[in-house]
Formats: sequence, structure tokens, C-alpha cells
Amino acid sequence: MKSKKVIQNNLTNEAREIFTSYLEKNKQRKTPERFAIFEEIYTNSGHFDAEYLYIKMQDKNYHVSRATVYNTLELLLDSGLVRKNQFNDKHANYEKAYLHKQHDHLICMDCNQVIEFCDPRLQMIRSKMGDILNFEISHHSLTLHGHCKNGKSCKNLLKYKNAQKNLKTVNK
Repeated sequence: MKSKKVIQNNLTNEAREIFTSYLEKNKQRKTPERFAIFEEIYTNSGHFDAEYLYIKMQDKNYHVSRATVYNTLELLLDSGLVRKNQFNDKHANYEKAYLHKQHDHLICMDCNQVIEFCDPRLQMIRSKMGDILNFEISHHSLTLHGHCKNGKSCKNLLKYKNAQKNLKTVNK
């Protein structure tokens, strides 16, 4: 049985080949900066925003501009290797998409924590609705917004409660 790391390396190599082919097909340059950004995305997990990715690249002494990060993200989106999520009004989040299983998201409105979940019942609903409405569903997106129930784990909830206390004290 292959280890998780070997499987991940194989997926990353396949995704890198897809990106290389995409760049060639679209007459885009295959620059070291683009591939460094690709590697940073595909060797990590979870969601990220463009600014976080830019800072990670700077921390690793890659000399890439914000424009290069944003432009590369657009190429990765267009190639289907990255998925863009708009969880709130602020800014977009991204995640790798190549062979990444369908999942949905819970978003804490206090701390912006993103929790991924997968429930087979949603797949059954999707399939059933497609059958009932004679509609071929290619994909779906479900994002549920709410609040962490455990305030201790919600980093911004405590700040919010303290700010509310301070406001009440000032207004007295």
C-alpha cells in the first residue's frame, strides 16, 4: 500500500504536468516563480488568500510580486487546478482543486474559521434533484455561516465580547 506522502507526490506531479501543458497550450511563459507558487499551493493543505500566499513566498525568500501571485492564481483557476471561494465580503479564498473531493464549508462569522465537511446525504439530494428536474448537475457549492459554539476556540469571539463590554462601560 502506498503511503499518503507518495500518493500526494504523485498527485502534485500530475497537477504540475497539467499546469505545464496549460501554460504551453496558452502560450504563457513557464517561469520559476509560477512553479514556486504552484508548489507552495500543492505542498500545503487548506484554504488561503492571495496575501497569505504572497507572505509565504516572501518568507521562503522567493522574490515574487503580488501581481505575479495574483496572475498565477488566475492561470491556476483557468487551468482548473485551483478553486476560488468567496466566503465573506472581504476577500477571496483559494484551495487546490485537482482530484480534491467535493466538500462543503462552515464559516464562523466571528473568527472566519473555515471548516470543511462532506456529507453523503448532500450527494444524494443533488442526484435526486437532478433526476426530478431533468437537470445534469456538474457541481455544487454549499457554505453555511454561523458562530463557533465553543467561544474559547473562537479567537475573534472573545475580542468581540470584550469590545462590547468596553462600549457598555463607556456609554454608562
